Amino acid sequence: MSEPILQFGTSRFLLAHVALFVSQALERGDAIGGISVVQTTGNPASHARVDALSRQAGYPVRIRGREHGDIVDKVVVGNAIRSAWVADRDWAKVRRAAIEDVRVIVSNTGDTGYRLDDKDSVDMLSDGGSVPRSYPAKLLALLHSRWRERAGDGVSIFPCELVENNGDTLRAIVVGLATQWSLPDAFIAYIRDRCVWVNSLVDRIVSEPIDPVGAVAEPYALWAIERRAGMELPCTHESMVLTDDLRTHERLKLFFLNLGHTWLAEQWLTEQRSMSETVLDAMQDSRMRADVEAVWQEEVLPVFEAMGMRVQAEDYLSSVRERFGNPYLDHRIADIAQNHVAKLKRRVLPLIELAHSLSMENAQPRLRGLLGARGLI
Repeated sequence: MSEPILQFGTSRFLLAHVALFVSQALERGDAIGGISVVQTTGNPASHARVDALSRQAGYPVRIRGREHGDIVDKVVVGNAIRSAWVADRDWAKVRRAAIEDVRVIVSNTGDTGYRLDDKDSVDMLSDGGSVPRSYPAKLLALLHSRWRERAGDGVSIFPCELVENNGDTLRAIVVGLATQWSLPDAFIAYIRDRCVWVNSLVDRIVSEPIDPVGAVAEPYALWAIERRAGMELPCTHESMVLTDDLRTHERLKLFFLNLGHTWLAEQWLTEQRSMSETVLDAMQDSRMRADVEAVWQEEVLPVFEAMGMRVQAEDYLSSVRERFGNPYLDHRIADIAQNHVAKLKRRVLPLIELAHSLSMENAQPRLRGLLGARGLI
C-alpha cells in the first residue's frame, strides 16, 4: 500500500506548507493519510532532500516571527511524508501508486513547472516507455495509467504554483496535450470531468532551508482553496480556507504583500543598495518604510475601498506589516528582485488596470511612474 496523497516537488516551501499541514492534521485524525513525494528536478539539493526524507522519520520546521503581536520561535516536526521518490529512478513506483492508492495530487513545480517539453511524446504512455520530462506530461501519463485500470475513478488535483486559476490552467494544458497526442475521447472526458482540478492560493514565507531537509518559516500561513464539486481535501487545517471567492484572496496577497516586496526591490535596484539587505532592514529604514507605506495607503488601499473592501484590506495589510517586520527571517531583497520586470507585469500592472476599470484613472502616480520608468506603460 502506498499513500493517498502524491506530492510533486520537494521544495522547502511544500515541506513547511502543505506537507506540514497534513502532518499536523494527521495528529488529530483530520487527514486522509500520508504523502508520497516525487522529486522532478535533477539538482543536487533536491537529491539530498529525497535521500534525507528516505532515511529520516521526520524533518524540522522552525517557525519564527511575530503573530498577533507575540514572538513565536518554535520547532515542529513534519512526519507526513512516508515515501520519497526520484521520478527518473522510481517511475514504476510512482505509476503504481497513482493507479492503486492515490486520491489527491498536490504540486508546486516552480515558475516554469507548466512548460511543455518537445521531447515528450505519446510513446511515453506505454508501460515500458521512458519517463516524461515535463510535469504536465508526467501527470498525463499517470492519469492515463489510472484510467486504463480504473476508468471511473478520478482524483482531486491541487496545484500550488503561483499561477492565476492554477487548477483550470493545468487542466487545459493536460487536456491540450492529450488532444495533441490523439488520445481517446473517453480518456479526455475522464481528465476533464472525472478528475477535479482545484484552483488554490498558497501564502507563507519560507526563508531558508535546514540541511539536509527542513525549513525556516514565518508563523503566517494560508492555503485558500476554491470550492469545487466532488473534490476531496487532503486534510482539514486551521490555515486552510475554503472559499467561493478565491479572487479576493489573490488580490489581497498580490497587491499588498507581493507588490510591497516588488516596490522595495525597485528601490533596492535603483539605488544599488547592499546585497545583504533584507525586508526587515528596509522596514527599519525610515525613508524606505515611509515610501512603501505611502504606496499601500494612497495607491493600493483606495482601490479596495472602491470595491467595498476597505476593512478586509486593512486587516490584511496589518498582517503584512507584521510579516515584513519579522525579526527572524533572513528575506533578502536580492532574492525578491530576481525576474523583476516579469514581477512588475504580474504584480503592479494588474492593479493599474483594476483601478482604471473602477474609473480611478491617474490615481496611482508612484506606481505609474515606476512602470513608466521600466517602459511597461
